[in-house]
Amino acid sequence: MKFETKLIHGGISEDPVTGASSVPIYMGSTFRQKKLGQSQYEYSRSGNPTREAVEKLIAELEGGVQGFAFASGSAAIHTVFSLFSKGDHFVVGNDVYGGTFRLIDSVLKSLGLDFTVVDTRDLNAVERAITPATKAIYLETPTNPLLHVTDIQAVARIAQDHRLLSIIDNTFCSPYLQKPLELGVDIVIHSASKYLGGHSDLIAGLVVVKEEELAQQVAYLQNAIGSILAPQESWLLQRGIKTLALRMRAHLQNAEIVFNYLKKHPLVEKIYYPGDPENPAYEIAKKQMNGFGAMISFELQEGLSAQTFVENLKVITLAESLGALESLVELPALMTHGSIPRDVRLQIGIKDELIRLSVGVEDAQDLINDLEQSFLSLKGK
Repeated sequence: MKFETKLIHGGISEDPVTGASSVPIYMGSTFRQKKLGQSQYEYSRSGNPTREAVEKLIAELEGGVQGFAFASGSAAIHTVFSLFSKGDHFVVGNDVYGGTFRLIDSVLKSLGLDFTVVDTRDLNAVERAITPATKAIYLETPTNPLLHVTDIQAVARIAQDHRLLSIIDNTFCSPYLQKPLELGVDIVIHSASKYLGGHSDLIAGLVVVKEEELAQQVAYLQNAIGSILAPQESWLLQRGIKTLALRMRAHLQNAEIVFNYLKKHPLVEKIYYPGDPENPAYEIAKKQMNGFGAMISFELQEGLSAQTFVENLKVITLAESLGALESLVELPALMTHGSIPRDVRLQIGIKDELIRLSVGVEDAQDLINDLEQSFLSLKGK
């Protein structure tokens, strides 16, 4: 099946008992055993029909052997890092989601895991950071919020050469735009609250793995830790995934229009977008992505108030998150990356004037008009 057909018919797409075209929300916590140890499911933490449906779907979409659904993206990331032990070392991208940085800095380090932060676009820096204790390379591409693009295949090759695992957060792209497992990555993570869910109505995380042995390890941890996705959210997520292609086409079209507008605006100092032909990583993005995504970050001219700008927007919503039907805007320095110390934040390029825009599926002209009136407010007009 083609990808767009898999979105609708992939995984477990109907109820095997009744034939219902939508897998029901199975709220039961436990399941009858016909004989001791004879049952398809035992306890909903260990397995649930509704969760299983979305797990099989994401595995098929990403091209992995097994998928796993968690209560949040952070829970998914934490579970993946639980594969490792005290003293293990990791090479991590320097421009990752603020929540990932917080998890690493405040939780995982205290458990004895060790991290070296590098710009994963610099393959020599990735190589230099590897030590005898290194177990994995963890990255995002495009990154959050600077939308830096790393050559996935090249990093995966480095990991393979050193017998390391490669782990990628694919939230900004979804499997519609990017399939890291096909490029050699071992583990893919999603905050499924974003493009996969798409409607700002659920919190969820997903993990997909390439190899069976790894799948068994993650399955054990998912059950042992227990941060699983509930049936209601599993059903909402599968429903959201079914319209992913329709939504992404509209997202991409609008993002290109908004990018062309912002690129020419005199009050914009700098713009970050993988589809910018002037972006040094433009060719890499073209090679490994099926489109350039709908995330755009831009810096206002120095001295202009990014807070005033976002607070004056009328159609575009000032809010955390991204990848929803509605356009969302936020200030990384004060919101998603507020947990990163200011000196570290500035060092990696997250300035106070930086604005992150998730372009939604509204009428493009309404978005342009909204941005324009907010720019005018900065001039006192």
